[in-house]
Amino acid sequence: MEINYRKTKFLKVAATISQCPDQGLPEIVLCGKSNVGKSSLVNAIADNRKLARVSQTPGKTREVVYFEADGKLLIADLPGYGYAKASKEVKERFSKLCDDYFRSGRHIDLVLCLIDIRHEPSTNDINMIEFLNNNGLPYFVVFTKCDKLSKMQVSKQIAMMAKHLDFKEGCSVFAISSDKKSGIKDLCDAVTEFVF
Repeated sequence: MEINYRKTKFLKVAATISQCPDQGLPEIVLCGKSNVGKSSLVNAIADNRKLARVSQTPGKTREVVYFEADGKLLIADLPGYGYAKASKEVKERFSKLCDDYFRSGRHIDLVLCLIDIRHEPSTNDINMIEFLNNNGLPYFVVFTKCDKLSKMQVSKQIAMMAKHLDFKEGCSVFAISSDKKSGIKDLCDAVTEFVF
């Protein structure tokens, strides 16, 4: 099946699981720490810089934000985790929404787990991969902000990450830059092929 990702549109936001849409479409979920580049990835996929609000302040996305790609695919952008300046109460609410989402029984076709290539993986990143492994959820690992490093540095970082993160065997790994659009087409093609 072909998907024209340029025909990606904002659908709705959901602050609770009961508000999540039931479109009957395959669903991919974006997860990762605050400021990892989830909104930027949505914009790069859609080739529309104004589609998802990109904040300079981490932790701004406090609900699940939904987009629909070409009427064929649902994209769910989860709140980022691990934002240090959020209050304990706010962190717990974000965490609960994410936990509830994965445990809600929604049929999730694929998770894109975003990790900033420039830093060592956080405890939250490690825990997320472990959670996905333990719950049998299919996922791709997507390293973001790769334009900030040389190709050799990217390769070294991915090798280092693989030692810290227990990727399941055969897991697809992507190195992307939303700003430069590098790796975006490969990722979109892989998502389409995997889901359909």
